[in-house]
Amino acid sequence: MSQIQTHASGANQSEVRAYNERLMLSVLHQEGAMPGSEMARRTGLSSQTVSVILRKLEQDGLIVRGESQKGRVGKPSVPMGINPEGLFSFGVKMGRRSADLLLTDFCGTIRAQRRLRYAYPQPQEIFGFIQRSLAEIEADLTADQRDRICGIGLATPFDLWRWHEQVGAPKASLEAWRELDPAEEIARFSDLRTFVINDATAACRAEHMFGGSRAWRDCVYFFIASFLGGGVVLNNSVYEGSRGNAGALGPLPSRGVDGQEARLLDTASIRVLERRLLAADIDPSVLWQHPQDWSRIEAQVAPWLEETAVALARAALATCAVIDFQAVVIDGAMPSPLRARLVARVRAELPQLDSRGLVLPDVQEGRIGANASALGAAAKPLIAQYLLDSHSGFSPIS
Repeated sequence: MSQIQTHASGANQSEVRAYNERLMLSVLHQEGAMPGSEMARRTGLSSQTVSVILRKLEQDGLIVRGESQKGRVGKPSVPMGINPEGLFSFGVKMGRRSADLLLTDFCGTIRAQRRLRYAYPQPQEIFGFIQRSLAEIEADLTADQRDRICGIGLATPFDLWRWHEQVGAPKASLEAWRELDPAEEIARFSDLRTFVINDATAACRAEHMFGGSRAWRDCVYFFIASFLGGGVVLNNSVYEGSRGNAGALGPLPSRGVDGQEARLLDTASIRVLERRLLAADIDPSVLWQHPQDWSRIEAQVAPWLEETAVALARAALATCAVIDFQAVVIDGAMPSPLRARLVARVRAELPQLDSRGLVLPDVQEGRIGANASALGAAAKPLIAQYLLDSHSGFSPIS
């Protein structure tokens, strides 16, 4: 099997797939199965070139043949599509309250998952969890499936050691993260290549690659978890920025219910709801249990949702004043019915604001939910080694 294995004992890590192969895989991944003639039209490649590349991708197991399409003039056409079994990738979300590890196939279907909860993140505990989970999941795979794992994506908040006050941890307890390189730590027990990405940007990537935001050329993405983060999609591609901070929406200026200046992450995060529960002498662990059910805390959820919607509407207006986003996408680590309520409230609140000089964006609900960061992390190795960030505007190489 050529150019599939990315273990140290497999293919050379310096090998990269030819640009036109990546282009064709990207088109199939985004647009779905299609015959070679349509692929040639979409990519601008010659029919002969497309035929050669499709044969190679099929031999490598990355694409599969569909049912022959008859009833048209000429020979029946055979659509080619992404093979879910063609590639696998691990995704890890290392958050302030929990860690998630999952294995996804080439189409974004989660094949296995593990979860760890904690009061605050400690390196030894988290990397021990990752090591155990990798071993457990790989043990249940066939040899061919293990050979097709293309890497590990790790989604984490940047500068984790700075968040001790917000997560209620002793300052010294997070200091170990200051000099720690997560990729090096994972390399101690895994020979899979590791890609590190900001957690909120990873969530945005999951929504763009496997959710609904690919419908818009440009959109801003808000993800509500313990803290709020986000991402930016420009020209059909997730924009990370030169330092990986693009779409770091949490520090946006906001205003609390007391009228005082605050950051958006202090007015529109689950942490705010957590504080409400503690004030009402309710155990906040209900927020992180799976399956999620917040119906018992509706008295605290309802006012939190209203305040969050107002803060998000104002933030959405501010971001659209900088870039002409077509849509605002809102997702979060919350029950899906509550997410729908929140999106509806933001959609109703936005027109009430002074938007003179602006065309208001669509407000849409994200589709991924609590697994967004881990799934987006898993997408990173796929993109880095087999796909293009976007095929819009890309030209084939002759």
